[in-house]
Amino acid sequence: DETTGLPLLWLPPGFRYLTMGWSGDAQDDGAPTPRFHDGMAAFGIGPGRTRLIRNHEMRLASAPTASRTGPVYDAAAGGGTTTLDFDTATGTLLSSHVSLTGTSVNCAGGPTPWGSWLTCEETMDQSGPTRTTRPHGYIFEVPLEGVAEPEPLTGMGRFVHEAIAVDPATGIVYETEDTLHAGFYRFTPTERGLLAKGGTLEMLAIADRPRYDTRQKQKIGAPMKGEWVAIEKPDDPLNPDPAAVFGQGFALGGATFGRLEGAWYGDGMIFLVSTNGGDTKLGQVFAYDPVESELTLIFESPSSEVARNLDNITVSPRGSLIVCEDGGPQAQRVHVLSRDGHIMPFAQNNIVLAGEKNGFAGDFRVREFAGATFSPDGRWLFVNAQTPGITFAITGDWGEI
Repeated sequence: DETTGLPLLWLPPGFRYLTMGWSGDAQDDGAPTPRFHDGMAAFGIGPGRTRLIRNHEMRLASAPTASRTGPVYDAAAGGGTTTLDFDTATGTLLSSHVSLTGTSVNCAGGPTPWGSWLTCEETMDQSGPTRTTRPHGYIFEVPLEGVAEPEPLTGMGRFVHEAIAVDPATGIVYETEDTLHAGFYRFTPTERGLLAKGGTLEMLAIADRPRYDTRQKQKIGAPMKGEWVAIEKPDDPLNPDPAAVFGQGFALGGATFGRLEGAWYGDGMIFLVSTNGGDTKLGQVFAYDPVESELTLIFESPSSEVARNLDNITVSPRGSLIVCEDGGPQAQRVHVLSRDGHIMPFAQNNIVLAGEKNGFAGDFRVREFAGATFSPDGRWLFVNAQTPGITFAITGDWGEI
């Protein structure tokens, strides 16, 4: 690591890395960097400048994301986002600050074509005397500049969210759900780019195969025609049932997935990950073509040696997919996956600390990677180690990766 001098990451020859934004690091707004780094996206903000918006998958406010001086959705909730500016020419962190406060279990999310970050709550926390003060299970929009006004986008559904991907051709937002019986959703806004004005939420079904189960016995490379069924009641803030939205779609023939996690748009396709789908329950990667309305399985892990419980995903500017692991007792990895299903490990977690940085001590090699995203110029790959909470910036000879 060019920042600490510690051997925190294994990479192929020809690559180097640095770390930044560790949990506990002081930020420019005076708040310490929160814990549990998760989903993230990179935005260009001028020559040689990249802005990262990063989730923090925290629940209660015992260690909140901010000092509570800005807008707060729920004072009892500790999740939210931070925003970091990075100099891609010098490899330097320029600044960081809290950009969303008072949300809960901010897992993944996704960037929008209009230049914002949609952060997803992976929880259905209810308000109550010993819990939160407001309902959770929503998507929130974080602007590229400044701090978010934390208003839930209720029309996009209240459920156990994970990630989103926006089709720039239409402005439709595709949403994943992280439950054992999960749906794949799309939100068509009434007005493109103005999600708070509402829209229509639907769930994917497989044509002529009502209530199709994608979790096992699937054929790689075989397109399945999709159709969409309406979710009549996307938001019920008083209903604690995490399957309330899924149940509506399933009753109309919607398809079931196993813990849908990462999602990303690239080259006209929506890529989505089922973290425990497949015959081995070690993960599947699907591609959805919104023009043809076809869902195709492009990868399924045959063994833990090949890949274990794939999670967050991003698309390289050169066309390959970068997929993070989250599961198993071995050191976690980041993989490169080709569009035709060939996979190879790229990075491996080697974080073992003895108090050298911010007092962290322990073996963190089995902790998950998350938030993989490329700088707009394609030179830097950013990825988080959720625990102890580190953002890596990796650069080198990418070739076709």
